[in-house]
Order: sequence, then C-alpha cells, then structure tokens
Amino acid sequence: MILCVGEILCDMTGSVQGGRTVYEQNAGGAPFNVACAAAKFGAETAFIGCVGDDLVGAFLERFARAQGLKELYLRRDPRRNTTLAFVALDEHGDRSFCFYRKNTADYHLPAVSDDLLGRAHIVHVGSLMLSERTGRAYAAELMRRAHEAGKLLSFDVNFRSDIFRNTQAAVNIYREIIALADIVKFSEDEVKIFGEDYVSGFPEKLVFVTLGKRGAEWRFHGERHALPTIDIRPVDTTGAGDAFYAGVLSQLDGVAQGRWTAETLDKALAYGNVTGALNTLGHGAVDHLPSREDIARWL
Repeated sequence: MILCVGEILCDMTGSVQGGRTVYEQNAGGAPFNVACAAAKFGAETAFIGCVGDDLVGAFLERFARAQGLKELYLRRDPRRNTTLAFVALDEHGDRSFCFYRKNTADYHLPAVSDDLLGRAHIVHVGSLMLSERTGRAYAAELMRRAHEAGKLLSFDVNFRSDIFRNTQAAVNIYREIIALADIVKFSEDEVKIFGEDYVSGFPEKLVFVTLGKRGAEWRFHGERHALPTIDIRPVDTTGAGDAFYAGVLSQLDGVAQGRWTAETLDKALAYGNVTGALNTLGHGAVDHLPSREDIARWL
C-alpha cells in the first residue's frame, strides 16, 4: 500500500470568458493527486490530509470519498479555511500558481497511527508543509517513525516559489527532509535550483527527474537512464508530475528495494511517462486521469 500524507487543496483554474476571468474549482494538492492517481492505476492507497470546515472543504471531502482510495483520513479543521491555489494557464497548457495560504488548513495534519503505518509499503510525504514550522516538525517525525518501521520513504520536491520566497533558506530546509527519503522526485528546473552535484550526490537513493517534453530519467547506484515520453498535445499540465510519480510508485509498490534492477526501473519510468502525459489532455489534476486501459494502449 502507498500511504500519501500532506496537502489537499482546491485548484482555482482561471480562463477568460467574454472578457472576464472565470475560475473553475478542481481538487488538488500534490500528495492527494498522487494518492488518487495511484489508486486509479491499480495500487492500494491511503491518504491523510486536512481541510477547513467550509464549503470548499466539504467539496473536497465529497470528491476524495469518490476516488477509490482504500483508506481516507481527512480532518475538518473548524478554525481554519481550506487552502486555495489559483492557477493560470498559458497557450501551451503550462501553468503558474498563486496560493491563498495564510493560516489555512493543509499543514495541520492528523497523526498517522502505528497500525496504518505498519500496513504501508511506501510512505509518500508532500512538500508544501515544509514552509511552516508545524509542518516541518510533522514531516520529520513521520519520516523517522516510517524509517524505524522499515518503510520506503518517498518525497516529491515540488518546489513552489510563491510559498518559499527565500530560495536558499527553502533549499536548506528541503535538504534535511531529502536526507531522510529513499525515493525522491525532482523536475529539471528543481535540479537547477538544488544543483546537479547535490542531486547526483546520493547514489543510495532512487531519484527520478522529469524532463518535460523529453520524458524523464531515473538515477540509482551510480547508474542513470532516460526514456522519452509520448507525443501528445497538452491542454493543462496541472498535476502532470503527480500523475507521473503516481505511475512510478504504483509500479514499485510491493517491490523490495533489493529487487530494483535497471529493467524494473525502466518499466516504472515508462509507465510514469505515459500516465503523466495522458493526464495533460484535460483540465484538473485528478478529473482526467487515464484509465489502465488507456495507459496500456500507449505502452
């Protein structure tokens, strides 16, 4: 089972209609997206998150309960509003974010029980919580417990400059968490932020780097291999990296670390390339996830 822990929020995706900007409400939040996508791709998943006790939180809870998650632990916080992310798309479907996130609910997370932790194979931790002291302490403690329980720890860098305005301070915080992870995902832009020497400096970790239209690569034990993605015309790239990572993790769930061969990693990478690309054919991070039948047609 893949246990995903972290932000769930509402993506408010803007479009100009009749000279006015209109916003469409979509469920989002990177670890929530990963949980939903991995479930659709056939993995058993659980999600832990927090929303406000408000209209948006009620929408997200209804949405989450319809996604086929094996287990859902969603706290409704009566003192804080649900986090919002306003999304703007350019003519290529590429997105930029602006977060409404001052004392909102996403990083005030419920505790993970020993029972739930014991049933997970991979524990995937979201990064947005790292911007707040409360979230950083939560992430570090959860990852410590997961290591002690013998679980594989997954972390997606998912760097957001709108949240982390001091880049160097954020990088220092991230490095403390990355040091605890077994599987880490960077985008090509994030490799530039952290530095190639740093990203290549921990061969004991399994690292995935997304390369946009050129596909993605894995790095492990001093080896690396890149594979191209499929040729499609994107509509909305929101959640593409999450769909990619969910595809990868769904293929690694239940596979012991000692069995991570080049063939195994190539298979996971190829699967992730397809899932990430196909998810860009519709709006929203979760609403247009491909089916397993759609994925199989491209593999």
